[in-house]
Amino acid sequence: MSRISTVECELSNGPRKVSATEECVGPMRLTQEPIQVLLVFAKEDGQSDAFWWACDRAGFRCNIARTPESAVECFLDKNHEIVVIDGRHSQYFEAEAVCRLVRATKPSEHTVLLAIVPQTPLDQEEPSVRPLLCAGFSRRYVENISVSACYNELLQIEHGEVRCQFKLRACNSVFTALDHCQEAVEITSEDHVIQYVNPAFEHMMGYHKGELIGKELTELPKSDKNRADLLDTINTCIKKGKEWQGIYYARRKSGDSIQQHVKITPVIGQGGKIRHFVSIKRPHSDNNKQVQKINRDGDHSQSESHSLRHRDRRKESVDARSISSRSSDAPSLQNRRYSSVARIHSMTIEAPITKVINIINAAQESSPVSVADALDRVLEILRTTELYSPQLASKEDDPHTNDLVGGLMSDGLRSLSGNEYVFSKSTLPNMSQLAIPVTLNDIPPAIAEMLDDEDQWDFNILELEAATCMRPLTYLGLKIFARFSVCEFLSCSEATLRCWLQVIEANYHASNSYHNSTHAADVLHATAYFLRKEKVKGSLDQLDEVAALIAATVHDVDHPGRTNSFLCNAGSELAILYNDTAVLESHHAALAFQLTVRDIKSNIFKNIDRTQFRTLRQAIIDMVLATEMTRHFEHVNKFANSINKPMAAIEESSSNSEGSDNEGPASIRNSPENRLLIKRMMIKCADVANPCRPLELCIEWAGRISEEYFSQTDEEKREALPVVMPVFDRNTCSIPKSQISFIDYFITDMFDAWDAFASLPGLMEHLSENYKYWKGLDDMKCKSLRPPSPP
Repeated sequence: MSRISTVECELSNGPRKVSATEECVGPMRLTQEPIQVLLVFAKEDGQSDAFWWACDRAGFRCNIARTPESAVECFLDKNHEIVVIDGRHSQYFEAEAVCRLVRATKPSEHTVLLAIVPQTPLDQEEPSVRPLLCAGFSRRYVENISVSACYNELLQIEHGEVRCQFKLRACNSVFTALDHCQEAVEITSEDHVIQYVNPAFEHMMGYHKGELIGKELTELPKSDKNRADLLDTINTCIKKGKEWQGIYYARRKSGDSIQQHVKITPVIGQGGKIRHFVSIKRPHSDNNKQVQKINRDGDHSQSESHSLRHRDRRKESVDARSISSRSSDAPSLQNRRYSSVARIHSMTIEAPITKVINIINAAQESSPVSVADALDRVLEILRTTELYSPQLASKEDDPHTNDLVGGLMSDGLRSLSGNEYVFSKSTLPNMSQLAIPVTLNDIPPAIAEMLDDEDQWDFNILELEAATCMRPLTYLGLKIFARFSVCEFLSCSEATLRCWLQVIEANYHASNSYHNSTHAADVLHATAYFLRKEKVKGSLDQLDEVAALIAATVHDVDHPGRTNSFLCNAGSELAILYNDTAVLESHHAALAFQLTVRDIKSNIFKNIDRTQFRTLRQAIIDMVLATEMTRHFEHVNKFANSINKPMAAIEESSSNSEGSDNEGPASIRNSPENRLLIKRMMIKCADVANPCRPLELCIEWAGRISEEYFSQTDEEKREALPVVMPVFDRNTCSIPKSQISFIDYFITDMFDAWDAFASLPGLMEHLSENYKYWKGLDDMKCKSLRPPSPP
């Protein structure tokens, strides 16, 4: 029989059956077995029995040792989480001495040692706990033979120190992984004092960890004039809690420099404060000379050197950050090149697409040649600016679609003929010459009766146009703005609103067959209709609603009846003013505010405070600019991916579980970024809703837009300008084909996404029926708006 067995015994009945518990350390999920307790008591008494039965109640596994020697031997065998040492009777052993013996063993690093001390008489001062702490004890327990008291003490230790120590013990596996990681890892404090480096870091830099721990490592050569600037840039980035990635040179212990790819990640601790910085580094060897030097130092195998040289020969996979290392120029020029490149790649501003390109570049380095070539093609696509625009096959496949894309989504061919088209600025109307329209209460009965149906999608805006003598915007605007309490929100009078509507309508060109005030009224009507839909109304606040109604009203003010492409090709004053970019939309937004604020009688913003005005102004401008078609697919894709898909996933999850939770979809809709997407999508759909109107309205609008395009083509031919939409020749154009192309290319996906959000079954039914109508005409080889009359 061994010595331990004579002085150690386990609970006779064994501990209660306790299942293992789970603990999480970050992403690690750990399983904790029942806790083991070692009781070190020279003799059995009420106190040892109390801890014995407390362990039984708690489900802990318990051992008892009677001597210091047997205690250490038993501890080394079992590695207990808690060791209770009796310190009441010094004639048997000194508790501090036993504690030191246990602490001298390696497993005790994560063990809680509890000292049992005698009760202090009332007339004596309580002794200091410092000797116990210095000996290595974690806690003390004043003698109390109550099983409940012992049980409570053990539970507090379990839920406090034991769990913490258990998690710390698990960190050994993390450090083991770091020790065997091939990338160099450095962990520093928030003050950049080095706290840990792994063997790969020692190997790469030539230092021993003892030379680094506790010191700040200067990693850039002192000869680099821009060293301070780069360090400041990095520190500015990481101290904001952002990750920094880039290339720079680090000095090895031998004195030479090595080019490294570095990623520095801040570690956020309690209270949101940065507690550590983790740097992951690897050699960035793009030139053979450096690869060979690293191989001489033993940092890379010969096979790795060969693969690096092979990758360096790949077409178009040269990293601009390493150009300076391959240059044969003079050292001073090389340093200047490196400095500028280093500054560029130390910038803290990084767009999502830049991150994607960087990830692909990194993946190329460890990919086979075939995969790397495929990734090169991916990068070519990502580096274009039209990521959201579908790529059409050839012009012969669908000339109508190609011409619509060329006319609506480009900024012109830029080939000026010398005959410059100068935008004919309409003279701003004098307020004294404008008749003030009547109030809502005094609107003629026929018009008032029409406006009673303005909340219906089938509202006939063309009848209102005729009844108001081409002034539908003012009358409809008064009705809709009153319904949405716009005057109350803006703290302006109805008279001011009437003046403003009249000024805006007067600056629409009645001579345009399509882009006139009737179109603006139609877009305003559609916007108001959308704003009344449940999900839209629940996503926007009143400021959003007011901004949307104003944006719809002004979105095409002073439109010349010509496209952006035409204005750019003609070298118009507006195209020059706005640098051929979103020319008309920029003009509409700017002119709307010029017209509004130039006269106090029509200034609907005069009574709101500056902050509210700026917020409202930005929302209006953003919505007007969203009607520009070059970013059409970007807006639609962002809406579908940011709103439709997450909401569908949440709703599907809710339908599979008991009850329905609307907080998830609401949180998606109500975020500032997504409210912006909703407003953009709303005005875009309102702007081109003609194919979703009842058939007769759809046909009329199709005729009007076609006539405007015919007129543009006529002028382009007359003035020897590039013809941007050749299919819109009034002598040869097939209107049904143009409508089919427009619906297929622009409308269907956009309204599918908008319908999924706002629920618009009536509109989608109209869209389907209208599409069938145009297809029927096309199948009949009919090029006009309506089928030929029977003979």
